[in-house]
Amino acid sequence: MTNINQSIPAASAERARIPPVAFMLTACVGVIGSNSLALGPIAPEVARSLGAGVPAVMTASAAFGLGTAASAVFLGRLIDRHGARRMLAVALLVLAVGLGGSAVAPALPLLVAAQLLVGIAAGIALPAIYTLAAVVAPAGRESETIGLVLTGWTLSMVAGVPLSAAVADFAGWRAVYALVAAATLIACAAVRLAAVREGSKGNATSPLAALGVRGVVPLLAACAAFMAAFYGVYGYIGDHLHAALGLPLSANGLVAVSYGLGFGAAAFLDRLIDRFGAARLLPLIFLAVAGVYVSMSAASGSYTAMLGVVFLWGLCNHFGLNVLIMRLTALDPAKRGAIMGLNSGVTYLALFAGTIGFGEIYALTGFSILPMAAAGLMLTAVFTVALTSR
Repeated sequence: MTNINQSIPAASAERARIPPVAFMLTACVGVIGSNSLALGPIAPEVARSLGAGVPAVMTASAAFGLGTAASAVFLGRLIDRHGARRMLAVALLVLAVGLGGSAVAPALPLLVAAQLLVGIAAGIALPAIYTLAAVVAPAGRESETIGLVLTGWTLSMVAGVPLSAAVADFAGWRAVYALVAAATLIACAAVRLAAVREGSKGNATSPLAALGVRGVVPLLAACAAFMAAFYGVYGYIGDHLHAALGLPLSANGLVAVSYGLGFGAAAFLDRLIDRFGAARLLPLIFLAVAGVYVSMSAASGSYTAMLGVVFLWGLCNHFGLNVLIMRLTALDPAKRGAIMGLNSGVTYLALFAGTIGFGEIYALTGFSILPMAAAGLMLTAVFTVALTSR
């Protein structure tokens, strides 16, 4: 598998700078991530305000996830027809409307509906962001560019989650959504003003046609295993720390920060991916993630050890996500939008499946078995991408 745009000489690639638009895309990911991670910390306050229980409030998060998955699969293909920049700008505008609706929702059903709209917009925005990242990346610096964009998730996890909790305490939960809506409008304006040369636009590719691209199905299967393992484990770390180790709920925040710092620190090493090749590294990276899960199972009885393992988890997951996106966007440039739509759809379906499936295991056996199950999924992903590389 060759990297994108490798026709430019290596010397030119070394001198090429990552364009400013990549930093704008990083901010866009941060905005979307801030919404997806905001509800958990403020759910008790939302429940009190709307007269509902916390589990009922979290159905809004489920609506966001399902909306994102469906939109990414069925609407992501429009990116190929209309261009990634234009679709991203439209999606961010719809996202801002949904966030504004969330801020003023007088009852839980309206909050759920608003978050469904936010999910539909995110399902278009995320594939558009990843597609644009591949388009604007200088030859020879594809992984660094995509890695920079992915650090938007770090921003939302390290800054967005604590800030959401602080804003909710100071000004109420509605102010959280109002603030994110304002940031989304600023990002939308920046996207509309950005100068991006996307090349010629093509036809909207159906999801089935995108699945027919050679290499897509195995990589999406690996993506499903990768994401189900992550969400299945991450969703129950907090309860394990509180129920099994007797730690306060505030301890969960430091776990999120540790993961986010590891995820962001990996961006400084992304150039190694361009040097050694994405196809060669992906099985090794997934194998490293499996090793991290085994270590997490062994460390599950110690909070300090868990923090160290979670940092490594973020580090390895960054590399895995980066290389996975690189390989998918390189398969067929004319169908990037549809392929990345499928990727986002699989990601959010894996969120749903991983959370439900691992929840059943957690209820029966406790936390330490979850990382071992995740390691098994990662070994399946290793086998899948190894066959694809051949």
